[in-house]
Amino acid sequence: MKKLAASLILATLFTAAHAETKHPAWTRSSNVYEVNLRQYSKEGTLNAFTASLPRLKAMGVDIIWLMPLHPIGEKNRKGTLGSYYAVKDYGAVNPEFGSLDDARKLVKQAHALGMHVILDWVGNHTAWDHPWASQHPEWYKKNDQGEIAAVSFKNGAGETEEWTDVIGLDYSNKDLWPAMTAAMAFWVKDVGVDGFRADVAGMVPTAFWDQARAQLDKIKPVFMLAESDAADLHERAFDASYDWSLNDIMKKIGKGEAGAAELRAYVSNPPKTYPRDAYRLQFTSNHDINSWQGTDKALYGPAWGALAVLSYTLPGIPLTYNGQEARLDKKLAFFEKDAIEWNNIDLELFFAGLNALKKQNPALWNGTAGGAVQLLDTGNDKLFAFKRQQGANHVRVIVNTTGQLQKYRLAGDEGPAFLKPWRWRIIVPE
Repeated sequence: MKKLAASLILATLFTAAHAETKHPAWTRSSNVYEVNLRQYSKEGTLNAFTASLPRLKAMGVDIIWLMPLHPIGEKNRKGTLGSYYAVKDYGAVNPEFGSLDDARKLVKQAHALGMHVILDWVGNHTAWDHPWASQHPEWYKKNDQGEIAAVSFKNGAGETEEWTDVIGLDYSNKDLWPAMTAAMAFWVKDVGVDGFRADVAGMVPTAFWDQARAQLDKIKPVFMLAESDAADLHERAFDASYDWSLNDIMKKIGKGEAGAAELRAYVSNPPKTYPRDAYRLQFTSNHDINSWQGTDKALYGPAWGALAVLSYTLPGIPLTYNGQEARLDKKLAFFEKDAIEWNNIDLELFFAGLNALKKQNPALWNGTAGGAVQLLDTGNDKLFAFKRQQGANHVRVIVNTTGQLQKYRLAGDEGPAFLKPWRWRIIVPE
């Protein structure tokens, strides 16, 4: 009996250790808005952005994702202002942006408006002149000569890539773990942020993220977004991960190299298996796509609106990158000042409508709170059509992924209907 009892205890502990991440309740119908603070305004400050919070609230934004706020390293800096992702001090704010008090005021104002704030966290590497490099050189990876060197790794194409402005942290040294976790906890407890977007999350051991999430949740329930598509990150640490697979299809559609067939295949045979309640981040742009790959117009052309609709109606948590509501038509410089022009925010109502559509329809909510995708037959394989249902609520979406007028007919329709090039139809029964 004692052996049986011990086995049951071990089984219970194992099951608990591999339970899916418990999402904060406020994330279930939420969307994310990414802020490139340096380029958001001419001032490029926390205070200047805080003044925009009421506009974003009116647009229906739920979660503000702030790119890293920390001081940027000066040694081996790229460009004039350097990369946000070359962190010199985890416990401070880049003077270019303002002060810690300014960050606290931003978070407090966002909370007062019913929004939440997550901070971009760079856990894989630091700037060369971070104090840890001299105080704890044993916390850093070394080259073959035993020297701290620039981050070097194999990219997806199998090519060696080097980030010359940063040095890699060595998580095999467990003394690093409590120091990094404490730095994250400071921002939750002292500044009030509601979670983190983890830069290159897959390059940091999952076990580190698991214990960090557990420690942060003791302060308050947090939301964690991984810049990764690794399924194991969802087991205990992360609420959401990047859906690069869908975005790759979107870019092919923009080039005329894919269409409804590829979208149906994506839904029917996903490239990876994720926990049932995992959130996948859906997007047409973000800071990397915009700066290094191109604008919405360049990447998607007239297909962009239809693809944005899919990012909101297919399962996942949708992302808007700052400036998309103003038809951001330039690749923002990454290491220099290059402010967004806000002359005409004519897509603000478009995003407000999508945010409201998601929030008002549980069928479109995140994870298991929302409905699964059911493909619909329109009698025209050039169209991508699907239904999502949760309880009595259901939403049908038909998207024309071609540059030609398409004829179709849904079950229950009295007669045929037409969908203009690159347009969509969303049906929500009252």
